[in-house]
Amino acid sequence: MKTTRNAIWIRWTLIAVLLLFGGITLFLSTSVLFDLFGMREKEGNYVQFVVLANFFASIGYFAAAIGLLAHKLWARYPLWMASVILIGTSLGLAWYVSQGGLHEPRTIVAMIFRTVLTSVFYFTAAWIGRSQQQHQPKPTTERP
Repeated sequence: MKTTRNAIWIRWTLIAVLLLFGGITLFLSTSVLFDLFGMREKEGNYVQFVVLANFFASIGYFAAAIGLLAHKLWARYPLWMASVILIGTSLGLAWYVSQGGLHEPRTIVAMIFRTVLTSVFYFTAAWIGRSQQQHQPKPTTERP
């Protein structure tokens, strides 16, 4: 019973964090992409493909939150896709920086943080999915 309560608490916490983090990410990435509120100037030397990856990751955060709200086992997959996108973007950023591309130093730290955090989100959602599967009643195979 305690494990079920912990899983419920962790699930709701993850939903809240995904919605909050996804909302902030969506707002910031669209603000830079569409130059809303003068964000491009404030960001300095932003890397456009990193901003695009963050935009797509924010959609994954929202999709995962919706899946978790609906108790769907597929909820972890948008986070897996966001993790793959961010890992690929991190590799692209490393190449871009090594080639002398203009960037802000905080971009590297932010990509590391976001990639690790998204991976933690994925593993937590996968754990929640396994927990949900274990606590669902098994169908009986007896026939009348």
